[in-house]
Amino acid sequence: MERKEHLLRGIPVLASLDIKKTVEFYKTKLGFNRLGYLDDNYAIIARDNFVVHFWKCNDKIHPENTSCYVDVEDVDTLYEELKTFGVIHPNGKLRDHDHGMREFAILDEDGNMIKFGQEISN
Repeated sequence: MERKEHLLRGIPVLASLDIKKTVEFYKTKLGFNRLGYLDDNYAIIARDNFVVHFWKCNDKIHPENTSCYVDVEDVDTLYEELKTFGVIHPNGKLRDHDHGMREFAILDEDGNMIKFGQEISN
């Protein structure tokens, strides 16, 4: 059976212990400037072409064991921007990896990890 192409893009759905606090963190620390939806249990926010959804949870085990990966352009500049806000993962400093990506990771206040990466040019 031939499969048609249907998948357009992925949008992560991450856990939040406090939706409004999470949205404020993403706005002030990570530069998310578009709010698509917000209530006490769910939020949709975006920066550039990256959209993320958050759902309310009551157990930190969920965000502390959740992550997503974002392909970016000019990863070095983004790293320098986010480094000023103290959100870089302690083990996620910017570096080149054997799998062909230059990447770094951040942690939000609840423990969600987001990796940002750019393919290494040869």
